[in-house]
Amino acid sequence: MGENIFLVGLMGSGKTTVGRALAKRLGLRFIDSDHEIESRTGASISWIFEIEGEDSFRKREVDAIRDLTARKGIVLATGGGAVISPENRRYLKERGTVVYLRASVNNVLQRTMHDRNRPLLQTDDPRKKMEELFRQREPFYTEVADIVIDTGRQNVHAMVQSILGKMTGKRKEIKTGGKPDAKNRNRKKNEGRQKKSMVTRESKHIHLQVDLGERSYPIEIGPGLINDSKLIARLVKGSRIVVVTNTVVAPLYLEKMTRSLEAAGKQVIPIVLPDGEQEKNWASLMTVFDILLENKCDRKTTLLALGGGVIGDLTGYAAASFMRGIPFVQVPTTLLAEVDSSVGGKTGINHPLGKNMIGAFYQPEAVIADTLTLNTLPDRELSAGMAEVIKHGAILDPDYFAWIEKDIAQLMARDGAALAYAIGRSCEIKADVVRQDERESSGLRAILNFGHTFGHAIEAGLGFGEWLHGEAVGCGMVMAADLSCRMGLLDAASTERISKLVKAAGLPTVAPDLGVDRWIELMQVDKKNAGGEIQFILLKSLGSAFVTTVPDAMLRETLKACVNAV
Repeated sequence: MGENIFLVGLMGSGKTTVGRALAKRLGLRFIDSDHEIESRTGASISWIFEIEGEDSFRKREVDAIRDLTARKGIVLATGGGAVISPENRRYLKERGTVVYLRASVNNVLQRTMHDRNRPLLQTDDPRKKMEELFRQREPFYTEVADIVIDTGRQNVHAMVQSILGKMTGKRKEIKTGGKPDAKNRNRKKNEGRQKKSMVTRESKHIHLQVDLGERSYPIEIGPGLINDSKLIARLVKGSRIVVVTNTVVAPLYLEKMTRSLEAAGKQVIPIVLPDGEQEKNWASLMTVFDILLENKCDRKTTLLALGGGVIGDLTGYAAASFMRGIPFVQVPTTLLAEVDSSVGGKTGINHPLGKNMIGAFYQPEAVIADTLTLNTLPDRELSAGMAEVIKHGAILDPDYFAWIEKDIAQLMARDGAALAYAIGRSCEIKADVVRQDERESSGLRAILNFGHTFGHAIEAGLGFGEWLHGEAVGCGMVMAADLSCRMGLLDAASTERISKLVKAAGLPTVAPDLGVDRWIELMQVDKKNAGGEIQFILLKSLGSAFVTTVPDAMLRETLKACVNAV
């Protein structure tokens, strides 16, 4: 990082307005590259485009960017197409902090519809042109950016605050001209080690940590942990424990869990809810509250979620809400919950109009994943969990994805060592993402929703419980890969690898026919959406995911193709 700040983004994304305010706040000089080109040539940008053509303008732009980025102490607003040039991308990355102001096509069109000084929009169909520009340039913006700010409904002051907030952790490097001191180098070295897997195929009892400062907590993975009263005593705090489970899990594990808790000196109050995704609702939440109040539970009571993702999400939300927050512990008993939903603190219930639309970020005190519970898991549930295993490799770890491809037969055959490694590595990946972006403020954590935009639409469109969550996500990943390929981001070979692996895991790869308009209507009810536009997690390659909007026409093509796939 240098002391300069460079703003990139589509025309009309607010680079000039935000840049002026940012420069004033920091006491730096503001420069607009387009204005600099006009000053040098004595002609307007529109005139240069009309008389000399775009190629000539781009050459002038490269010269201007090269000279301007060599200066010190500036905030530079670049032209919307500056990132097209490899030389410009190199200058920007090497000479300052690059901030991408990401704006939706709708917002950009609203801001530019009456501006006759935008030569690229002087067409019969400005929307189509803008969608084309967004599709071409979005990968370059994300490639070059150190910081991404979704403009949405934020005002200028809020965007400046967001930029400064995200730069806070990098100020030391900025002051030293991009050369981190020894302590900083060691920190980065350690972080690099963290991203490498510390979980091995030989690991039997795996210890991980979700590092969130004072709210950090352990993840324990291994066989027979439900029966380990010493471990239970160490990880489950408080003397009164309310165990929330369901009618399927209770006959299998409630007695064992109760016995271990009582051996650890705990008083146990059981709550057994009906099974199924459709039960993740307000009525079930009220049932939990009723029993907590009837038993005069207080802030020292601990809730323990014994079950799959539905029980974990609902119990976590109850813990976040009861008396404005009481402790809770996750004891997941399904593969999906063990590799994903039990880790990270996302809690909530469903609404008839959308999945997980009511909830809170609330971290557990601990996660205890007993791998022996997978022995009683139905085959369909095992496949559903495998969707989240595949997801972690697809978005962040191509080597892990390749390992899953190689060992998918062993995983589906419930090989103990293979499953333990998959659970450990998936938790490791998710814990690192949560550490960096607990509440999705930077956009990193949102990539964990790869396949979920389509998947949630499937669940809501068919009725919650018709498809399992993992089945919907598996199909959703195939659809997201198809869309990534159509956008020119993901190569066809990688797209096919994802589809084959999802199919090998026993998951559906053909989407249900909900009707294209109904599909889009359902996806418009999603927590990730911003500015009225649907946000998708797409892949530039295996292991490289990002959040973006997409052209409507391309989305419709994917929906038609995936519904009619053979």
